Amino acid sequence: MTIRVLLADDQALLRSAFRVLVDSEPDMEVVGEASDGAEAVRLAGQTAADVVLMDIRMPGTDGLAATRMISEDPSLDRVRVVILTTFEVDDYVVQALRAGASGFLGKGSEPDELLSAIRVAAGGEALLSPAATKGLIARFLAQGDGADGRDPARAERLDALTSREREVLVQVAGGHSNDEIAERLEVSPLTVKTHVNRAMAKLGARDRAQLVVIAYESGLVRPRMD
Repeated sequence: MTIRVLLADDQALLRSAFRVLVDSEPDMEVVGEASDGAEAVRLAGQTAADVVLMDIRMPGTDGLAATRMISEDPSLDRVRVVILTTFEVDDYVVQALRAGASGFLGKGSEPDELLSAIRVAAGGEALLSPAATKGLIARFLAQGDGADGRDPARAERLDALTSREREVLVQVAGGHSNDEIAERLEVSPLTVKTHVNRAMAKLGARDRAQLVVIAYESGLVRPRMD
């Protein structure tokens, strides 16, 4: 299956570089380019994109607003957004994850990292840059809504989870892959995947990145400031 990629960045030179890189892969193709968030939202539907590489700072509708618009549109529920940022430690990144982005990647990342991120986001199987993303979320949620970042509404929704699903959610929030979780809990990777999918369905999460945010916002996992 060919992964359909939409590029959203206000710098034409960067879009051109990303296009050359993506189109060089046999399992990917660039299906459109957008110079602002509004155009990205429109093209996401028109091009049937699988993954949008979204810059945060763009004129007019920025990447954060565009990500939220995509994630809230039922007709675009299959579209995954990967945030591209110049600054990897950036409050906008966490806001974007809350808005529905699947993860983030620094613009200074190696080409292989970018291509891997696209494949991971398209597959929806793992959180992008687990350690970095986990630490970023922890730091900013600790400074966010309330003294401990706990959202009572999120906490109540956890009641729908089984004890095993909660256990798996904690491991997901730790940035662990399905294989790693399976080894830790002494179950099969398929069983872990089933629990992750059920947790996503019950909590209304689009992917693992949102599961991590929910785990922190609900208070199930406490941010570590080390």
